[in-house]
Amino acid sequence: MREVAERMNPPRTLYTQFPVGRSLGKPGDKAFQYEVLQAAFNLLDEAEGPVIREFPVGISSTAEEPLVCSLPPRMNTELHPAVDEAQALKAAYDRAYEKNKRSSIGMQISAEQVPEALERFVRIVEGENWEEVGFPERSMYGTVHDIRCYYEELACELAEGPIGPWATEEWFYDQTEAGQLILNARRVMREKEVDQSIWFGLAPAGR
Repeated sequence: MREVAERMNPPRTLYTQFPVGRSLGKPGDKAFQYEVLQAAFNLLDEAEGPVIREFPVGISSTAEEPLVCSLPPRMNTELHPAVDEAQALKAAYDRAYEKNKRSSIGMQISAEQVPEALERFVRIVEGENWEEVGFPERSMYGTVHDIRCYYEELACELAEGPIGPWATEEWFYDQTEAGQLILNARRVMREKEVDQSIWFGLAPAGR
């Protein structure tokens, strides 16, 4: 970021207007990435610094198409919609795991425990104190990490068409019952003035 470079004064800076996380600009575009790297190395020709040069091409973070990923219909109306949804999606997760032979789930819970974990967030939204619903101390962030991994990994199995940067994250929070539940639980804890360290990391800061 330009303002950071101006404050820190590193000897050479190539300022790029790319979305965060896309340091070389266009995923899979070797020619474009080479141009970015070449522009950075060209700064070594500057006689002295600090110097900031701007890469001439910018990339918008909103240019990607939203993820198209169909969700299953309700299976058990006696369950909270998020819990029912997670159970109904287990077959898609299993297919994704069988295909990839790996998963990022496991920081706090297993794939089988996702519905149970979501039930704890239901209880928070319904008014129970977060400390009384079964989350071990400082485990809530890891639990949400695993829930997101469960959904984002199965989304790759269900998605129609290419998946852009952050598309699975946006799909999770904007379109799934589980994502909406976690946002609601986060809001409830914030309104109850629970310590920020407990709820802040349950969703990206912009939410």
